[in-house]
Amino acid sequence: MSALVIDCPTGLAGDMLLSALLDLGVPESVVHQPLQALGLAKAYALNVEEAKSGGLRGLRLTVRSEESNPPHRRWSDLSLLISDASLSPSLKAKVLQVFQALADAEATVHGCAPDQVHFHEIGAIDSLVDVIGVCAGIEHLSPGLIYCTAPPAGHGRVTTAHGVLPVPVPAVLELAKRHQLPLLTGENFPAAELTTPTGLALMAALADHFHRPSRMEVEAVGIGLGHRSLDRPNLLRMMRIRDATRTEPGWQELVVQEAWIDDATAEELASLAQHLRLAGALDVAQGAVLMKKQRPGTAVMALTTPNQAAALRQVWWRHSPTIGLREREQGRWVLPRRCGTSTTPWGMIRAKQTRRPDGTFTLKWEQDELQRVSAEAGLTVMELRERLSRETLAFVPEEDWQC
Repeated sequence: MSALVIDCPTGLAGDMLLSALLDLGVPESVVHQPLQALGLAKAYALNVEEAKSGGLRGLRLTVRSEESNPPHRRWSDLSLLISDASLSPSLKAKVLQVFQALADAEATVHGCAPDQVHFHEIGAIDSLVDVIGVCAGIEHLSPGLIYCTAPPAGHGRVTTAHGVLPVPVPAVLELAKRHQLPLLTGENFPAAELTTPTGLALMAALADHFHRPSRMEVEAVGIGLGHRSLDRPNLLRMMRIRDATRTEPGWQELVVQEAWIDDATAEELASLAQHLRLAGALDVAQGAVLMKKQRPGTAVMALTTPNQAAALRQVWWRHSPTIGLREREQGRWVLPRRCGTSTTPWGMIRAKQTRRPDGTFTLKWEQDELQRVSAEAGLTVMELRERLSRETLAFVPEEDWQC
């Protein structure tokens, strides 16, 4: 299983994402098939050429409209068109998610209901090709994870169907706000619209992380070139990297948050731990410490992922008396595991299956499930666990391998 890393030093745009996918080996037929299913086969022509930007090669893509009188499509019309099309459920869901993100952002910007959004630019055929083509290309590659670097927004002004607008354009700012997406700014970037609403909406819907992975074993690279001439190569790099999390121990990036507290009751500390877990902490631990002036205190430590760190900080400020929080980046090696159910003589029991480095599998039943079944069967948890260990049980996974 592979992961994708999208490096966008000069921004995000739908045509750059699509051309990078094609350069990575996605067949053009993957792009055309869903567009044909939507009845748009004769509405566009796709031109893909090998080109250079700043001396570096890549693919540049141009979508030419073949519609003599292009309609102004509303989101309500588009959503019905996509929902009724004979697309795979997963592809349909991805496409709808991207367009819904765009519709919500445009509705906020223009002060109207999302269903009434007129897609002057978003509904144009080139944007339809970009969104549907990128979603289809990603589904074709089927990556385990998608990483995207923080895109530069650019600065200056741009001419749109609504007139001259400042960069970042309002829809980009609204998307970044709604989805909590990082945008890079500064005068060191070119004075241009570097990240478009379509490009940002695609990554808002498809990307799992907005940072680089800490390790990369690169299998292939696709380069998508932009159309604008800049003071640097205008390109987007899409890298397929080896993701070993499904076959062997994988590396997981973590954030450790810690505070020493000497002015909270045991009940308050227990409540803090519960709120941290509910906010996304992978684990919470407590231990006794001796603080300044020889006061006994409690060290509370929470383990979380980089994406959840900001949410956990708010829990510390709201549910604990601490006025300072230590935080450090860390990581761990974890074995692949997946959740599911196991068929037993006492019915279905939820369990977790783990793959060991030697290729063997182990099964661990959820403790609350064991307690439930033991009460129903009149057995102690220890007796139930022992009898389960002697059975040959079928495991039915409910989710894919993850670390």
